[in-house]
Amino acid sequence: MKFTAEQIAGILEGEVVGNPNAEVHELSKIEEGKEGSLTFLSNPKYNNYIYSTEATITIVNKSFIPESELKTTLIKVEDAYMAFSKLLEFYDQAKGQKIGIEQPTVISENVKYGEKLYLGSFSYIGQNVTLGDNVKIYPNCFIGDNVIIGNNVTIFAGAKIYSETVIGNNCIIHSGVVIGADGFGFAPNTDGTYKKIPQIGNVVIEDNVDIGSCTTIDRATMGSTIIRKGVKLDNQIQIAHNVEIGENTVIAAQTGIAGSTKIGRNGMIGGQVGIAGHLTIGDNVRIQAQAGLARNIKDNEVLQGSPAFGYNDFSKSYVHFRNLPKLVAEIEELKKQILNQKNGNNG
Repeated sequence: MKFTAEQIAGILEGEVVGNPNAEVHELSKIEEGKEGSLTFLSNPKYNNYIYSTEATITIVNKSFIPESELKTTLIKVEDAYMAFSKLLEFYDQAKGQKIGIEQPTVISENVKYGEKLYLGSFSYIGQNVTLGDNVKIYPNCFIGDNVIIGNNVTIFAGAKIYSETVIGNNCIIHSGVVIGADGFGFAPNTDGTYKKIPQIGNVVIEDNVDIGSCTTIDRATMGSTIIRKGVKLDNQIQIAHNVEIGENTVIAAQTGIAGSTKIGRNGMIGGQVGIAGHLTIGDNVRIQAQAGLARNIKDNEVLQGSPAFGYNDFSKSYVHFRNLPKLVAEIEELKKQILNQKNGNNG
């Protein structure tokens, strides 16, 4: 796809400075720009690259004033970073407009689907599945029986959606995701073996949720594991049975959340965080990377460490921790001085 500077300026409500007919067909970083590419400049740290970039078109802030002659055509906007993000979204949508049912695929009985369905080859759709409008299911996906998927949902190659799962509108599910596998439920027997507890619940994913590659979300033992609207999950996250994650919470990679824990709204959870089961975590909580939680957390707390405690207290404590060898040496020296004084007095 090719776009002119004039067309792009129209999409972004920007102003062209240079050749309005300049054409681009790909995107690039400013330092790697080449002829036919579109880039952007928002961070002053990269200002020097705009004078050497080979990119045909560069999006800049309206406040940008060049200090020397430029080869690139400029599109001036209020916020270059946000404008480029908008353009990426537009490009992604244009790129993903696949429609139709490829072969071989399996579509079972009583499947209902809306307009503009794309179903990639080697995908399986179980019985009584309902798919909304503009659903894109890429190759090698599995959609189990009685699954309900809303409008404008994209499921990338190799994802597995187990039976009874409910997915809302405008969700993105990346490759390797597994939604609705059994929760980790086993009861110990007297002989040391374990008896599996049937997991008969489901997973409910509300609107505008993004789920990164190889993340797993277990079905509830009873009831539902719930991912509320606006949640953003990174790659390789484990969410156990009956967990609930509140609206607009974001979670980074390799975090694990044990069963029946409830996480509030607008949280930010760093990578490699471990959260024990049956906890309640409040709204607006910030948890730093590699923290470990084993207690309930009130609203608005900022936590770090394992076991996690207040971020400010952690930072102060860490200063002392780094100085522990020095402090131990000073204590040993003081002990020697006291011992010498005692020996002197006894003499």
